[in-house]
Amino acid sequence: MIGARAGGLVPRVAVVLGSGLGALADDVAEPVVIPYAELPGFPEAGVVGHAGRLVLGRVGETSVALMQGRAHLYEHGRPDSMKVAVRTLAEVGCRTLVLTNAAGSLDPELGPGSIMLVSDHVGLTGVSPLFGDSGTERFVDMVDAYSPRLRKRLRELAARLGIELREGVYVWFSGPQFETPAEIRAARILGGTAVGMSTVPEVILARGVGLEVGALSVITNLAAGISETRLSHEQTMRVAATAAETAGRLLRAFLEEQA
Repeated sequence: MIGARAGGLVPRVAVVLGSGLGALADDVAEPVVIPYAELPGFPEAGVVGHAGRLVLGRVGETSVALMQGRAHLYEHGRPDSMKVAVRTLAEVGCRTLVLTNAAGSLDPELGPGSIMLVSDHVGLTGVSPLFGDSGTERFVDMVDAYSPRLRKRLRELAARLGIELREGVYVWFSGPQFETPAEIRAARILGGTAVGMSTVPEVILARGVGLEVGALSVITNLAAGISETRLSHEQTMRVAATAAETAGRLLRAFLEEQA
């Protein structure tokens, strides 16, 4: 169905747009927009800031597939909610997947509005999107899951654009409640730089089907116990929208050179 709707376009790079970042799809030329509701197995859009649409088109000369929104573990209790979507992106031709998310910082020097390049992750949910799969393919190698090649290029582009880009480790909590100060202290001890409620399942699924993966976190707040500001999804959306312009410039430059 996606191929027929795309009119012959074969997307090479896929991007999952997280909370507050959906407007980046406006950069797509001659877009073909397909609601998730028309794609069997794609997630329902159940969170504010996630439009629930697949946008196909071009950024520069690069053919792309942008997902405006994702499913989260806390919505339905299913770690595999993004399985069909990620595997479909690979099947229709994508070779690279770039993930974005909104995250809380564990480092006071990495404040709201900053962009973090994810170098690795720590999964603290105890679940996997590969639960129930069979065969040896489920034993996915997660070394260099976040492509060193893509990370190097994103660092170079950020430097060229004058964007400060720190690398760090993303810690996956289930949500939907925000973390406690004690959980944040534990995450820091484990080597975490930022915390969030998404992304890791897609990375596991993408590596399972051979996609090269990169990920960017938009820092929307300092985590519990670090800042005196009360945490809320409204704050996440507000800061993510402000930082989206910076993230958009970096992603646009990256996508334009992938043709």
